[in-house]
Amino acid sequence: MANVYETKVVSVGPEAEMFRAENMFILFGSEAPDNLKDYCYIIDRVPVKQDIAVGQKIVVDGVEYPITAVGSVAQKNLEGLGHISVVFNGATEAALDGSIYVDANGQEVPVLTQDSVFEIAA
Repeated sequence: MANVYETKVVSVGPEAEMFRAENMFILFGSEAPDNLKDYCYIIDRVPVKQDIAVGQKIVVDGVEYPITAVGSVAQKNLEGLGHISVVFNGATEAALDGSIYVDANGQEVPVLTQDSVFEIAA
């Protein structure tokens, strides 16, 4: 698998886990606005090596989730802000422009911790 993107979680906002109930999590670079940091997993912002596309995989701590839809500004936001939402509902059309949708394959939304590895692989 080719590595499209790879980063680590550097900190976890105290309210970040609340989005698991909505089958999603939110990543943001360290420049996240103060009013959003509590709800996000803060990541190291790194370059995206190629276009993010359906058929690739989100990999969280070694567990793979197939990408089913990519919002129109998801890659731009990830590159510029380190910001995306990952939604685990298998949608084939992006309802939110800054989100990437994945098939959870019957698994629960992963629990990210400080030093969790987040990847996108082709």
